[in-house]
Amino acid sequence: MDADVLIIGGGIAGLSLAWALAPARRVVLVEAEPGLARHTSSRSARQMQPNYGPPAIRELTLRSIAMVEEISAGLPAPILKPRPLITLGTRDEVEALLAGHPSLTRLTHAETMARSPELRAEKFQVAALDDTAKEVDVPALLDFYRTHALAGGAAILTGSPATEAAPDGQGGFTVTAGERSISARVVVNAAGAWADGMARLFGAQPRGLVPYRRSVAIVSTEHPVDPAGPMVEPADESYYYRPDGGHLLISPCESVPAPAGDAQVVVEDIARLIRRIGEVTTVGPAGVVRAWTGLRTEAADGLPVVGFDSLVPNFFWLAGQGGYGIQTSAALATLSAQLIRGGLAETDAGLAAALSPQRAGLGRPAPA
Repeated sequence: MDADVLIIGGGIAGLSLAWALAPARRVVLVEAEPGLARHTSSRSARQMQPNYGPPAIRELTLRSIAMVEEISAGLPAPILKPRPLITLGTRDEVEALLAGHPSLTRLTHAETMARSPELRAEKFQVAALDDTAKEVDVPALLDFYRTHALAGGAAILTGSPATEAAPDGQGGFTVTAGERSISARVVVNAAGAWADGMARLFGAQPRGLVPYRRSVAIVSTEHPVDPAGPMVEPADESYYYRPDGGHLLISPCESVPAPAGDAQVVVEDIARLIRRIGEVTTVGPAGVVRAWTGLRTEAADGLPVVGFDSLVPNFFWLAGQGGYGIQTSAALATLSAQLIRGGLAETDAGLAAALSPQRAGLGRPAPA
């Protein structure tokens, strides 16, 4: 099988890039699991928050929201819907947050209680409001990327782990994935938590990408939850909750290093958070309806690693999205497609440099 671009990884990074490249390139995507988006991409908090993350992430998020809203215009139901974010804190904490994020709005104690009447009034002083935050229908977004990649001519192979790779003598690679041998001019490393290991397979230097565990649970409540209520977090970002239908979606926001694999929930983490939310709200969080854990794979500086490797020609990195994969996917895929095709917009040169695999602080090859 021949390809212009072989994408390794069938999560949101790989699927969105397949969408962005097809039909302009012959694309093959391989995924080790029997299904797509089986790990982190299907275990997210399902939010796009324009004020979440460092400047490069915020820029990508704003672009992605605009792109996904345009995508939604042609679908039976929107992928995004408003889900404001309220950050609780002391007056000093909230003023510091507002100073760094001018688009946020200061809420008084009374205004916060009006928006989130389930809060216990004595547990905070004031709050900051991000009225631009969105809830994401992640399955619908993943399905859009998949179906439009296929419509553009991409081939998607599941149950096909990349196990061998060698230069083909023409500047590309011959890759064994499952039972197939694939010849590709460009290989994209979109392997998520496995990205550094995949780099070694191709002779590239790992970039110090570390998977971190992050859990989410849906819990029932003793008292009704407003389905249209906001997402709520404290200023230290040590947890969050938001309505999910008639239940509550919660996360302890843990960030614990974990091996690449099928991450499992630590029951005690969820139990502690249920108790804490019971202390700060009146909803009475009760039993766990379901819970899941994903891996947020990050570089040392918290930014994605995107671009061609300087020492392994035609090996392209699209990894290390951390907790920003869903909210940046459309824009990051578009930027990556430009880099692969060689048509980077001049205005995006600074953004590309900030995400480059060669930037300072990442794992670096030894000098030749």
